[in-house]
Amino acid sequence: MTDVRTGEAVAPPPGASARTRGVLGRLGPAGVAVTASGLLVNALGYVVPLLGARQLTAEGLSTLATVLAIGAIATVPGLGLQAALAVEWARHGGVPNASRGTAVTAAATGAVLLAGLPVFLVALRLPVLPVLLVAATTVAVVLASRWLGEFQGTKRFGLLALAMSMVAIGRYGGVVVGLVAGAGVTGSLALGAVVGWLLLPAIAVLARRSRPSGPAPGPAPSSTDGSPGHLTVRAVAGAGGATLAMLATSYADLILARGLLAPDQAGAYAVGAVLTKGALWAPQVVTLLVLPWLAQGSRRALAVALGAVSASGLVLVVASAVAGDLAMWMAGGGAYTSLGRYAAGFALVGALYAIAFVLVNAEVAAKVRWPGAPLWVALVGLVVATRMLSSPTVGSVLAASAGTATLAVLIMSVSLRLRRP
Repeated sequence: MTDVRTGEAVAPPPGASARTRGVLGRLGPAGVAVTASGLLVNALGYVVPLLGARQLTAEGLSTLATVLAIGAIATVPGLGLQAALAVEWARHGGVPNASRGTAVTAAATGAVLLAGLPVFLVALRLPVLPVLLVAATTVAVVLASRWLGEFQGTKRFGLLALAMSMVAIGRYGGVVVGLVAGAGVTGSLALGAVVGWLLLPAIAVLARRSRPSGPAPGPAPSSTDGSPGHLTVRAVAGAGGATLAMLATSYADLILARGLLAPDQAGAYAVGAVLTKGALWAPQVVTLLVLPWLAQGSRRALAVALGAVSASGLVLVVASAVAGDLAMWMAGGGAYTSLGRYAAGFALVGALYAIAFVLVNAEVAAKVRWPGAPLWVALVGLVVATRMLSSPTVGSVLAASAGTATLAVLIMSVSLRLRRP
């Protein structure tokens, strides 16, 4: 195992391997619970535009979709906060300044949204009230990230799954009810904001009543930034930046394809990208669950995570290669079965980025200064590579994306190897 204070390899104490295997054995049941919660989150997020298309005018649907997209991007600081808190809880068993750090992160998120209000109103032609309501809901989501990070870091995965479901209900539940009731865009978003804020005290009570009296299991070394168990702006910014890099990189090829390819080819690429997203997000529960052990310097946990994610990717790539026409039919319908020869390539890109995300989270857990830097470099490389294509096609853009993903994994693997002797 590795000493998380010095990064040096040390001999594990007697019985450590058995304890680690026993702890990692919890990932199975925990994975089921968190996966079920993730499905609920995705289902509610899907229901909103589905109902909106039936209840709203085209202009109303566009407004709703746009403000929700803004809200989704604006929750990235909350994801960074959750990861940073999870690392501190796993390392130290407590974070004395969690309340203050959470308040600062939420306030900064709200301030950025308010600062961007003129852009939203003028460039995107959005009404002011829907933007403000989504900003209010987003701040509530960021505040809730405090307890998600605590549950994740202390390995209380059943409570993490429950809290994730509550956050999803707070984020989308009120909007769904509003749309069903015919409340329109503003009324539905207002109900969503109310539900989101009302659920915050319930999550806080759940955390307080379930908090163990003793410290969290695992080592409790001093923090590398000087204060034991102390949440820092750098940690939140680093984890948030890494999350943003993950999202930007995983969607970059799809956005570039729209600008480089003819409309029919861009549409075909969008269908293939469904396979990429499937291979990318299918094993992400492993990355979520393994973070506390990564924060405690467990090499075994990293090996298990990489093995599980790689196995998932291999299965999906092989299945796409064997049944490419079927995979494309399932992704986009009969009009796209002729693109079956590209199916394995799309799945490969997603599988590679899934591995990259495990490595990025290992860097977040180790509190590396810029954990998302390799992915930003990969993004720049992808843009340059695709711009150099003389006659872009679905195949050439896909090849550039696969090459970039491979390079990103190699760079992060080497970096991790150099940092961990």
